[in-house]
Amino acid sequence: MFETFIHKLRHDTYITLETTPSRSAQFAPTIEKIAALGLDKLVDGFSTTDNPLAKLKYNALFAAMKLQDRFGLPTLATMSMRDRNRIALQSDLLGANEANVRAILALTGDSAHYSDQPHAKGVFEGNSKLLLDIITTLNRGTDIAEQKLLAPVQEIYPFAVIDSYAKSAATLQKKMIKKVAHGAIAIISQPVYDIENAKQLLSMMESANEQSPHAEKSILVLGFFPITKLRTARFLDENVPGIYVPHAWVEALEAASLISPEEEYRVGFELSKTLFEELKALHPKIHIMTANQFELAKAILS
Repeated sequence: MFETFIHKLRHDTYITLETTPSRSAQFAPTIEKIAALGLDKLVDGFSTTDNPLAKLKYNALFAAMKLQDRFGLPTLATMSMRDRNRIALQSDLLGANEANVRAILALTGDSAHYSDQPHAKGVFEGNSKLLLDIITTLNRGTDIAEQKLLAPVQEIYPFAVIDSYAKSAATLQKKMIKKVAHGAIAIISQPVYDIENAKQLLSMMESANEQSPHAEKSILVLGFFPITKLRTARFLDENVPGIYVPHAWVEALEAASLISPEEEYRVGFELSKTLFEELKALHPKIHIMTANQFELAKAILS
């Protein structure tokens, strides 16, 4: 399963779809919605998020296991440094490994300040680079303390994330170089809304690989989040660091919103669909995020 997945990542079209578990003891409703829409036939794999914004959700590793069991498609499970120390991180990775959850998206994680759980505190024993290092050592047959594992892991595939935009391109480049150096086989960008922005990120990745100590090149996966509402465009552009929404998008959605909600959706969808096709033509390695709006994901992919 994962060998084919990684081959597609490196040599073929590669499309993944993000799923966000809910604050529930059941992940089955999300799986059934994906099945009803036939989305498993349109993507190469899925991802699961790990308590984004420090809000309590169903566990990402278990969600990944259930997606894989149902659809037979590899799933990238997010792990955040916020909620676990190095003991818990390694323990979770070992257990997930036997369950064949072996693609891991390493995140530092959002601050516990945003949590919906009173008095919750972030662990943050390290940032995402520590988790990448942990995966590297486990793949070598030892834990992070260099103690040999009694039974070796099946290979774990580490992924990382990067902002899609920064006022200082040099700062963004340095972050990318570090994540490649720490062993990320792929780096997923925040959503991209401009084709020139995508080209710049690809150039940065090429440079990062040239400076990498690893023989195998790391792959850039372009993040894609369709926008169908003016308020979403404004929120992302004004409040989310690392994302740039072109003024032309905001202006077009603003004009459409004055006509009707239906026109606002139509304009946003057309802008998003056109961008998706342009990105796919440029670099067909795309990670789709829709905040569980799976009908929208199907419309984009169809």
